[in-house]
Amino acid sequence: MKRSDIIRTIQVQFKRMRAKDAAAVLDVVADSMINSIAAGDRIEIRGFGTFQPRPRATKVGYNPVTGQPMNLPANTIILFKPSRELTKKMNG
Repeated sequence: MKRSDIIRTIQVQFKRMRAKDAAAVLDVVADSMINSIAAGDRIEIRGFGTFQPRPRATKVGYNPVTGQPMNLPANTIILFKPSRELTKKMNG
């Protein structure tokens, strides 16, 4: 599903909404989620799942071409855990 598909779905749900307004709604929601995760907050969307930033420690990796060890710096990843309802729908 692409951004344009989500905008179209919002327009179908709310019949009087223009595409420009639906895109603005989507942008506000996405920006709010991005800012919350960047601040280290957990996001929970009932019936969909949770997004949570997780720190990763520094580790030693290997260059696939030369085989030389190299240090990979610590960073933060985003962990997504689907809700039970989403998991049931996908598997059922």
